[in-house]
Amino acid sequence: MKLATILTPHGPRAALAVADGYIDLHATDPGLPTCVKTLLAASPAVRKAASEAASSKSAVKYAANAVKLLPPVPQPGKILCIGLNYRDHAIEGGKAIPTEPVLFGKFPNTLIAHGEPIVLPKVAQKVDYEAELVIVIGKTGKNIPNTDAAFEYVGGYTVGHDVSARDWQFRGEEKQWIIGKTFDTFAPTGPVLVTADELTNPHNLQVQLRLNGETLQNSNTKEFIFGVPHLLWFLSQVITLEPGDLIFTGTPPGVGIARKPPILLKAGDVAEVEIEGIGTLKNPVVAES
Repeated sequence: MKLATILTPHGPRAALAVADGYIDLHATDPGLPTCVKTLLAASPAVRKAASEAASSKSAVKYAANAVKLLPPVPQPGKILCIGLNYRDHAIEGGKAIPTEPVLFGKFPNTLIAHGEPIVLPKVAQKVDYEAELVIVIGKTGKNIPNTDAAFEYVGGYTVGHDVSARDWQFRGEEKQWIIGKTFDTFAPTGPVLVTADELTNPHNLQVQLRLNGETLQNSNTKEFIFGVPHLLWFLSQVITLEPGDLIFTGTPPGVGIARKPPILLKAGDVAEVEIEGIGTLKNPVVAES
């Protein structure tokens, strides 16, 4: 399934994305959850009923241009992020290949949807782009095994953009990553979430970022240093992962700060992140007013 969260007259609703719009799942079948997070954690029978909503005679459908999209998971419990997880990106930055995942986080204030503007803060002058595959957890897990059994805990995948204020991320001797990653609007996600039963191999997906139509990042998740099972195992030793949690899995090479001369986000830009099998996340860039 391709799932989305849309804003309806009844509030945010989990929706099934179809070719010509979005089906409000709860309005179509009151037995279905109103939110994507709950749907991911539901029984196989409930998820099957959701997948069949498109063929229901009572399907409540909204045209694609008639709804406002929200992030696929508007209120995740956690937003966890992995740095330096592509071999070619680590090499690009002159970094050693990590021996374990590099972890940082974002907060819910960073989340925006497809089509919403990335806001450049007045206090940041070096704002960069980072295309990322995002894992969405579907089942509560602690001490998840580093085997294929880890995929049982994955609800699906979405497209993410880890916007980064490099002048804040790398300021001073301390190099505090989180402070450069958590400005408002710095985590666009969407437009849809593809469930794990449909996207079965996250380790062979083309990942691209285009800025004003020019391709600046173009790699494949085959370059992952740490795959999905390793990340879930590593994180769940410390943190209980819960349905709806987001895990940004790292970015490919081609980031703006590493270019000569650097290419940084500016007002008027349009950033697009496209991931094979999921879709394209598009956001305009504006200056803080």
